[in-house]
Amino acid sequence: MFIQDISPGSFLSCSFPVLSINAFDYNCHVDLIKLLRQEGELIKLRRARQKMSELFPLTEEIWLDWLKDEIKIASDGSDREKVYELFERAVKDYICPEIWLEYAQYSIGGIGQEGGIEKVRSIFERALTAVGLHVTKGAAMWEAYREFENAVLKTAQLERVHALFRRQLGVPLLDMEATYAEYEEWSDDPIPEAVTQSYKKALQQMEKCKPYEEALLVAETPKLAEYQAYIDFELKAGDPARIQLIFERALAENCLVPDLWARYNQYLDRQLKMKDLVLSAHDRAVRNCPWTVGLWNRYLLAMERHGVDHQIVSDNFEKALNAGFIQATDYVEIWQAYLDYLRRRVDFKQDSSKELEELRAAFARALEYLKQEVEERFSESGDPSCTIMQNWARVEARLCNNMQKARELWDSIMTKGNAKYANMWLEYYNLERAHGDTQHCRKALHRAVQWTSDYPEHVCEVLLTLERIEGTLEDWDSAVQKTENRLARVNEQRVKAAEKEAALAQQEEKKSEQRKRARAEKRAFKKMRKAKAGDKREADDDDDDAWGGEEEEQPSKRPRAGSSLPLAGEEESMTVELGLFGRSAPTEDPPSKQKERAAAVKKEMPKVVHDSNKDSVTVFVSNLPYSLAEPDVKLRPLFEACGEVTEIRPIFNNRGDFRGYCYVEFKEEKAALQALSLDRKTVDGRPMFVSPCVDKNKNPDFKVFRYSTALEKHKLFISGLPFSCTKEELEEICKVHGSVKDLRLVTNRAGKPKGLAYVEYENEAQASQAVLKMDGMTIKENVIKVAISNPPQRKLPDRPEAGRAAGALVPRQVYGARGKGRTQLSLLPRALQRPANPGPKTENGTLQTLPGPSSTPTEAPKMSNADFAKMLLKK
Repeated sequence: MFIQDISPGSFLSCSFPVLSINAFDYNCHVDLIKLLRQEGELIKLRRARQKMSELFPLTEEIWLDWLKDEIKIASDGSDREKVYELFERAVKDYICPEIWLEYAQYSIGGIGQEGGIEKVRSIFERALTAVGLHVTKGAAMWEAYREFENAVLKTAQLERVHALFRRQLGVPLLDMEATYAEYEEWSDDPIPEAVTQSYKKALQQMEKCKPYEEALLVAETPKLAEYQAYIDFELKAGDPARIQLIFERALAENCLVPDLWARYNQYLDRQLKMKDLVLSAHDRAVRNCPWTVGLWNRYLLAMERHGVDHQIVSDNFEKALNAGFIQATDYVEIWQAYLDYLRRRVDFKQDSSKELEELRAAFARALEYLKQEVEERFSESGDPSCTIMQNWARVEARLCNNMQKARELWDSIMTKGNAKYANMWLEYYNLERAHGDTQHCRKALHRAVQWTSDYPEHVCEVLLTLERIEGTLEDWDSAVQKTENRLARVNEQRVKAAEKEAALAQQEEKKSEQRKRARAEKRAFKKMRKAKAGDKREADDDDDDAWGGEEEEQPSKRPRAGSSLPLAGEEESMTVELGLFGRSAPTEDPPSKQKERAAAVKKEMPKVVHDSNKDSVTVFVSNLPYSLAEPDVKLRPLFEACGEVTEIRPIFNNRGDFRGYCYVEFKEEKAALQALSLDRKTVDGRPMFVSPCVDKNKNPDFKVFRYSTALEKHKLFISGLPFSCTKEELEEICKVHGSVKDLRLVTNRAGKPKGLAYVEYENEAQASQAVLKMDGMTIKENVIKVAISNPPQRKLPDRPEAGRAAGALVPRQVYGARGKGRTQLSLLPRALQRPANPGPKTENGTLQTLPGPSSTPTEAPKMSNADFAKMLLKK
């Protein structure tokens, strides 16, 4: 009944028809296995599990489900052997006490076969070696072993049970006291003193481990920090078996943490040095974190260190090339590690050998691979300094005595944009100096003097030094003339560049002075207007009868067309308009009535004063719609969900128009903190901004919330989305490739989508798989681009010139093509630039809108009272 394993190539052809599988998508494999298990498709289920186990180490849960399914259908001896083979594969992925216990219990079922008892004992002994030291779960394995021995107990076997008790009592495990009491009850003889001493010693060790075990019990998954502390403790204790076990326990819950694998492998490489153990750990590391080039490099070194067959090393290197690294430089690094391995295999005492030809072919293939595959995928080769080509040239010159090939390689290096760097020419010169001849050294330095642009003086000095030691008079004269001419041109270019830079600086200084003068004139003019307007208001307030009884009417922000009348003092200008446009002037109420309405509105709008002592229980709400009729009524239900609201203070201007922001005061501080979660919530189609109420003049170090600008390997940046795409629709697409922790659609201040989104996954592996699967996907006829999130640090540019209009559009930054590689993982997104003039900030961190540059003349014109009234009413 046990069906032979199916080859991986036939897996996809027989996979469930409704699910599309990406071979490197871990979650797709898990979903397929769950679906096939529900459908009862045993043959396809076995194939799916087989394929997944070849690509990834399986979790304890997946292995136990697989083993239990196979145990149910195993009937004869051949089927039992197949199950044994499956158990052997399972215990190699991770050290799992439950799998070992299941293995031992299953083996007991074959006790009636020839050598069955010895086989069971062998499995139990291996299980004790693997997990017997597990502080929290090891006791179960010891107890199962003792129960087995009691079940087959004979007089001669009493000593076996005694030995098991004594061995267990020497190991620090939870509930050791219960085991000691059980031994006292089971044994007819007193417990030997040596066993008691060993038990007390283990008990003391258990007390030292107890704080770390308790920390693991209360910590939340994946408990990485707690495991790191536990590992440090065991490393200081120095017991190799316990160190290995705690590493394995940590990795079982943190299998996607490359640094933890690297630390474990380093310990095994330097301390234990056991071939099977070391290679198994390295293999599991790269299967769990295939995108980490450092783990592949260590794996290649470990295989070479332990004498693994060359074909196996080469096969693993090919797997590394297909692992989907996230940077172009990672491919350079893995190629360099492999080339180093091949170089160490060559016996350079022979003029020619198979290994040498393989090394040269590998160098050539590396250069071609970086040029074709990597450069196409990442728009860069990852090796701008041509380090691989330099190493090839060194091998040819120093080890193969083939300077002709080395010179050809260096010619190619210089044609790739490196001829302007002095250090590249000096590297070539040193190689010629060590393995070439003086003629080629002189030729290289003459070319360097001609082409170097960063440090030409250094190159000139080296050339003169060479001619001083080995050159003839003609050589010296030629070198001096060439270096003087070159340095003269360089100095001339530098002088011109300095003059140009000084001129630009002077222009910028003049522009800055102009901007300062314009701002000063604008401020002076505003102060003058306010002072005159204040005098006028005071005079009007004294005239009680001039205001009439029309306090209920509120003038609109701007006079409406067809209903506004000219103010006093405007008859002449309106007469001119009649002559030009042929329109008759409409009638309007006397100016005194308009003043009455404005004063009435102003009296009804008291100034909102904020008490800074209540900042801890207050939040600042902004970006609200100006059309919000009753902000208090609209916002109170939203914020009362966070706690009792004491007061909502909306801000109005002098004309009674809502200004789009307000203060919300709570009774308790925790309610104000809870209210911050309402940030970006939509109110009447516009995202509401909620921020702490902090006076930045008193707290200059306060930082408002900013999204991260660092590399986030677990977060994706998606561009090119259709504006109609909703958050729910995008989340349905993204969660197919992993667990989505957060998803944010980027919108403007009005809440309109910009076609961009950030998607946060639980870990780097899920994000990497999502990039591979989603990049280039079509959503509603839009082809989207997906990459790992890595916004640059934002730098505020200088203010624009005074003559530029404040409302002028700032062009978006133009980006180059991202390429069409398979992963696109190194092409990290860049946030759009801020506007050139971000403007000053208010206390809550929002931007104020600056008016355009003042066109007011230096001397303000004289204005009548009617002119001031007109100006005030138009505001």
